[in-house]
Amino acid sequence: MIFDCDGVLVDSEPIANRLFSEMLAREGLVLTTGEAMRRYMGRSAAACRQLIEAELGRPLRENFFPELRDRTLHAFQGELRPVEGVADLLDRISTPVCVASSSAHARVRLALEITDLLPRFEGRIFSAQDVARSKPAPDLFQYAAHRMRVAPERCAVIDDSAPGVEAGVSAGMSVYGYAWHGDGRALRAAGAQVFQHMSELSALLAPRLARSGAGGPTGRS
Repeated sequence: MIFDCDGVLVDSEPIANRLFSEMLAREGLVLTTGEAMRRYMGRSAAACRQLIEAELGRPLRENFFPELRDRTLHAFQGELRPVEGVADLLDRISTPVCVASSSAHARVRLALEITDLLPRFEGRIFSAQDVARSKPAPDLFQYAAHRMRVAPERCAVIDDSAPGVEAGVSAGMSVYGYAWHGDGRALRAAGAQVFQHMSELSALLAPRLARSGAGGPTGRS
């Protein structure tokens, strides 16, 4: 199972996109937090920069994303929590898991550390920094499967953004779209089976895990 990090393991999207929209407003691009999430969620900083600069018609200042990173990590220290139900889900599944995120390694590790999830993924954390193309290209998920020594068709991706779903589908994987903050219709249109709460995911995965022999919910609390 390949988990996205932001919005899937840690409830970071409202925090990060609130700060993102505040900083974009100072650049002349006024968006609500929800609009920022819909436009940029699941994309790397480089991909976001391209989209923003195209809309502004000029380059962003060089330190925009470093400043955004610093402000976001500072906010995480006081506000970040794990996604509701994800720790219980991880307790209940026995199949191997990893993280594949568009965020940088340092941000992913800090987010997992703050939420006490890091030990569950240590040594199995992959970032867009590791590949040439970020989501929606399939490179990151293909890289994660290669590093985990699992064929893509035996992988399940859990992501909350349309670019992430597109990446998983392009990689030949089964994809499950977490729609707590995301747009369920967009996730479904991109090719995901959509769910609203982590408690639903075990049931969705059970038939696939039973067929693959990978091991399903363990019943542990």
